[in-house]
Amino acid sequence: MPDDKPVLVYEYPSLEVAAETMKAAIYGRKAFIVVGNCWVEYRGRASSTLKKGERIFIVKEDRSVLVHRSKGYEPVNWQPSGSIFYTSLKGNVLTVKAVRQAPRESIVVNFDRVYLLTVLNLTDEGEFCLYASEENMQKAILIQPEIVEEGLKLITYEKKVDPGFIDVYGVDRKGRMVVIEIKRKSAGKDAVLQLAKYVDSVKGIVSRETRGIIVAPQLAKGAQKLLVTLGLNFKQLDPKKCAEIVRKTETRKLEDFYL
Repeated sequence: MPDDKPVLVYEYPSLEVAAETMKAAIYGRKAFIVVGNCWVEYRGRASSTLKKGERIFIVKEDRSVLVHRSKGYEPVNWQPSGSIFYTSLKGNVLTVKAVRQAPRESIVVNFDRVYLLTVLNLTDEGEFCLYASEENMQKAILIQPEIVEEGLKLITYEKKVDPGFIDVYGVDRKGRMVVIEIKRKSAGKDAVLQLAKYVDSVKGIVSRETRGIIVAPQLAKGAQKLLVTLGLNFKQLDPKKCAEIVRKTETRKLEDFYL
């Protein structure tokens, strides 16, 4: 197969072929994927061993390293970009060692069988655009309440009250109830009036001071004056930041994030 193609595939290569192919890929700064039977040792800020098993080993163009099991989206071992690689073949064991200098750490992956080896010569210049929904914003607030304000403790979300459902409901650092209304785009007068109804409804069922906060990227014209008149607050929050928080957080049930 010509090496100018974006993908080179070797099915059940010998360890000798696999070793030479990986060396060439590393030298050529190409990404490659190996599927085979391996065991892994990590030494660095901590230490770990992974016994023999059939796994997916990935080295990217920036020299980041990932070892994946056949289940789960997170790697069982990984190392960020900038590693130096050493590849060797001794007997029936093919060894790939990735070393970082600062902090000093290493991953050693040993193969005794390789089922598939793929070398990737890909072009990726597309811009990454992250789009967020109100649900993403709600999840991000549940994960990190401090993005709204320090000391905020959450009680529940989608709380049913007479006017409708409160997006997020909690208590601030002074013990006051907090009603949060989320808008992905500009929050206008309608959103402010909706929040005011929720706050009034909560005041009728609790015996403590209650605040209302509009969370949105920005306020529409005239909304700020109405907020001040009604004694409500505004927190500017970028939906893209919320989507990034959600993306980076391990998948968990929403119930894990409130009291």
